Amino acid sequence: MTEPGARSTVPDLAHRLWNSAVRSEHYARPGGEQYQAAVLEQYKLCVEMADRVSARRSLTNTFFLTLNSAELTAAGALSGPIGRTVPTWGVASIGFVALFQCVAWFLLIRSYRQLNAAKYKVIGELEKRLPALPYSDAEWAELGEGKSSTSYLPLTHVELWVPGGFATLYLIALATVAVTG
Repeated sequence: MTEPGARSTVPDLAHRLWNSAVRSEHYARPGGEQYQAAVLEQYKLCVEMADRVSARRSLTNTFFLTLNSAELTAAGALSGPIGRTVPTWGVASIGFVALFQCVAWFLLIRSYRQLNAAKYKVIGELEKRLPALPYSDAEWAELGEGKSSTSYLPLTHVELWVPGGFATLYLIALATVAVTG
């Protein structure tokens, strides 16, 4: 994954991002103030959209965390006398559904991660037209570019372990059901 501030592996991102038919001299005011204002507005929009993707990712994580908590609570409740009346195939079916939703959760997190990585590449290119490079160079460098978990551990690295942990629990439960029948 490419984190904020990382250089694009696609060499022509800057070429694709900037409209070569529109240059600062196309804006009537001296010095291209309108052009700079337009770049700033587009930058603000891109940052806002990256924030919205992060918010959606957070809601997705909350949903799946709640769902898995409910599943584990139900499994605990069914481990008593009531659960013994549920056929093995029923327990296995529930386990496979839970396992599948963990895979879906993992893929959604990865998708959000990839989407935001692309957004931060574009934000980095937009910053090159602004007086400061707060996300693409300054902040990311201060965080050690995510290379050291003692300096900064990107949340997506942690997020990806959570569905894996639940999936492992479900696999153990399925194996137990298979062995004990």
